[in-house]
Amino acid sequence: MAASPGKMTVQDIMQFESLKKPVLADNGKLLAVEVAPDRGDSRTLIKGTTGKPELSIAGASEPLVSADGRYVAMKLEPSLLAKETSDAKAKKKLKAGMVLVEVASGREQRFERVKEFAFDDSGKVLAIWFEPEDEKKDKEKDDDKAADTAAKAEANSKITEQTAKIDEAKKPKIDKADEGSNLTLLALASGKQVEFNDVTAYAFDKQGNTAALLINDIANTRHSLMAVSLSTLDASARFESATEQLGALAVSPDGSQFAFSAGNADTRIEERSYRLGLVDGSGNVKFAVHPQDWPLNRYSGMAFSKDGERIFFGTVPEVSKVLSLKAFKTEADLLDEATIRDSRGLKLWHGEDPRIKPHEIKTFEKQKTQTLTAVWHLGQNKVVQLATPDIPEVDTLEFGRFVMAKSSEPYLKEITWAGFFSDFYLVDTLDGERHLIAKRQPSNSEPVVSPNGRFAAFFRDGQVQLWDTLSGIERSLTVSLNVPFADEDHDYPSEAPGYGFGPWLADESALLVYDKYDIWQLGTQAGAAALKLTDGRQDGISYRVEGLYQAKDEQPATVKADQQLLLQGYSERTKADGFYRVQVGKNGVKALFAKDEKLHVLARAKKADTLIFSRERFDKYPDLYSADVDDISDFERLTRLDAQRDKFAWSKAELVHWTNTDGKPLDGVLIKPAGYQSGKRYPVLVYFYRFMSDRLHAFPDMRINHRPNFAWYADQGYAVFLPDIRFEIGYPGNSSVQALTSGVQKLIEMGIADPKAVGIQGHSWGGYQTAFAVTQTNIFAAAVTGAPVGNMTSAYSGIRHGTGLARQFQYETGQSRIGESLMQAPLKYVENSPVFYADRIKTPMMIMFGDKDDAVPWEQGVELYLAMRRAGKDVVLLQYEGEPHHLKQYGNKLDYSIRMKEYFDYYLKGAAAPAWIKQGEPYQEYDKAH
Repeated sequence: MAASPGKMTVQDIMQFESLKKPVLADNGKLLAVEVAPDRGDSRTLIKGTTGKPELSIAGASEPLVSADGRYVAMKLEPSLLAKETSDAKAKKKLKAGMVLVEVASGREQRFERVKEFAFDDSGKVLAIWFEPEDEKKDKEKDDDKAADTAAKAEANSKITEQTAKIDEAKKPKIDKADEGSNLTLLALASGKQVEFNDVTAYAFDKQGNTAALLINDIANTRHSLMAVSLSTLDASARFESATEQLGALAVSPDGSQFAFSAGNADTRIEERSYRLGLVDGSGNVKFAVHPQDWPLNRYSGMAFSKDGERIFFGTVPEVSKVLSLKAFKTEADLLDEATIRDSRGLKLWHGEDPRIKPHEIKTFEKQKTQTLTAVWHLGQNKVVQLATPDIPEVDTLEFGRFVMAKSSEPYLKEITWAGFFSDFYLVDTLDGERHLIAKRQPSNSEPVVSPNGRFAAFFRDGQVQLWDTLSGIERSLTVSLNVPFADEDHDYPSEAPGYGFGPWLADESALLVYDKYDIWQLGTQAGAAALKLTDGRQDGISYRVEGLYQAKDEQPATVKADQQLLLQGYSERTKADGFYRVQVGKNGVKALFAKDEKLHVLARAKKADTLIFSRERFDKYPDLYSADVDDISDFERLTRLDAQRDKFAWSKAELVHWTNTDGKPLDGVLIKPAGYQSGKRYPVLVYFYRFMSDRLHAFPDMRINHRPNFAWYADQGYAVFLPDIRFEIGYPGNSSVQALTSGVQKLIEMGIADPKAVGIQGHSWGGYQTAFAVTQTNIFAAAVTGAPVGNMTSAYSGIRHGTGLARQFQYETGQSRIGESLMQAPLKYVENSPVFYADRIKTPMMIMFGDKDDAVPWEQGVELYLAMRRAGKDVVLLQYEGEPHHLKQYGNKLDYSIRMKEYFDYYLKGAAAPAWIKQGEPYQEYDKAH
């Protein structure tokens, strides 16, 4: 018997389980995925990709799978109940654990107080790194040690009371980062465990031979680099010191060499200089000599090259000194200018500052921890500095002898109004020589480098450019094709970006490049003909390469001539996805699987052709499926979370087409109410942002958050409408109103919408559009706006507190789309600001803001509220204390969701009004300790 509409509750949404990112074994035979309710404890599902086994581990999350798929390790978070019933002090003591499952037998091993765990790349060994012991246990140990010391001192008459005392003032303060904790290596096949104390760092090689540990036993002044055989778990010291704290660690791919940093243990960690050491395959120890004597610091990391012949590491020109302020110590200090002025609280803003002060402060921690990449060529024993303060960012992915570097330093000041730009270089690792390949590139147009560094491709001025490392010549690959490669839907006051790049051919002879619909194979040699592999433009299908394995921190995947590639195609007309096949070097696409569904490729096995993907519609949960990448139409379903919908009368979504008031065609998604009856008119909730029609086949987000839950509203008798918005630069408000009103009118003409019961809700940019729309039209019976800009003239020079950036660039070149500064076009800022038209509003409005909003200053909500209040309008402002741009605290999210539903139910369905809608709520204070 089918479920009846009107049965879904917020409790159902809170308990609805969703899948997180799946994890595949390297051999593709086993999948592990976290299954999480919106509120509650996760579980981890373990499933064979071709059938059994199947396990569900309660309370487990963030799974890792061994390379062979025989074991799964998972985090065990403290339960939600434990967290919610603990006070602040008790919560700090709640620590996560870990569970290891042998898949074949289901046997579990559980460990408490685990801060990190990892399998080695071969899957032989699991490292379990434990939290430091808590203060109580530490104190007990200290007391025991103190008692032993006292007993020995008493027994030893030669030790006087004076020499037994420790001068605490002279002892260096021990930083927590210098202290280690216990780490266990567990051999999975034998079950053998070896425990190491005082571990501050560990690493595995890539071939399953060796683990390395840094052990800093501060109490006994023993600092060791230990090598552990992964086959026997036998350990041996490769470097030891009584005076140097060991900092960072790296192991060569084959496990024969070890890199480490070492610095004076008696120096404060913030001021400690480190040197870079190497233990080579023969056990010899040597240290790098930097040509400028630049040291390493506490933040310096290191990594071997793939062939083990180079070490990339971070340096600094000098280690920063810790600054301190003068303190009042004597009577004279009370009148001392320097001491008094040191107590000031001042941040000095200068017009020539590269960054405005809030942005400087927000980036200070990053700048403090940023190091400048150098490379140590081990065979030549030569260090080359690759990054410098003027070009500080170097990516250590190797393209032959080159690495890519970028610098935004010349453009820091103009970030305020123009957005983000960088210069890009290829840097020769042999001598540090830099080749400028792209100047003043926008942040969304980063170059891609060919596998061996011969070429770099990037998008500029509407064309794909190719830079040749050998000749230093740049040329266009697309200028003669008479095809647009810039974003055809770009409606921002900035240069349109390209559609991105597919993989390079492994021999560097060509690169795959995307336009809106098609994939082009563009040759790198002068005169090479361009080949269009697909014919998507004529069918309105956008094709993209999918299913290539891409490892983290490794070069992008490459393809070979004549290789068969899996493509995902998105139909602009049906909003559905499909899988297709194409051959490199040949035009023509073969359809493999296409239905009215949205598809997502989620994982690809490292050493197998197994692929994990999901299929979804509004009325079909995105369960997981496995298939061979070469035969994806022969798939196996792995999960069945769609069964959760069975107890609800789930509705369906359909595509709606209409013509905007400017004569342009628009699309939108209509979600009909559960139990929809033809000819009956329904209350409508309009939710939008920019382009929404591509969500036609998307399963609704089953969470409680700052958005209306579409499934809940549809179950409760609402039609939900998601219209596309196309903007006109300089007039974002009015272009939004045109799309919204014409779309709602279409629903009225279709006989779906009750014209007296249409509500609108938007957040952030959608919140602004909502607030502006009701100043221009009375078509909406109620509006809820989250974090809206109410006054563009004051918001223009506001601060995005999350990043410390000024908001000016957002209006001049970004989302707000004015295209000019406030000084150049003041009337456009006024004309697009809701507060200046508050007296026109006839729609009841509820405004929501977190008063720690990190994107839109929450005072924008206050301005809108005060303007409406002054004009005598129906307005409510919800101020959530301590909340950022998107609500984080669950109680606040639930409260907002319920109030939003009550608000629309009252104004659109005629439900009884809660007291807060009619008369507000008086301020109260609560005893938060109970």
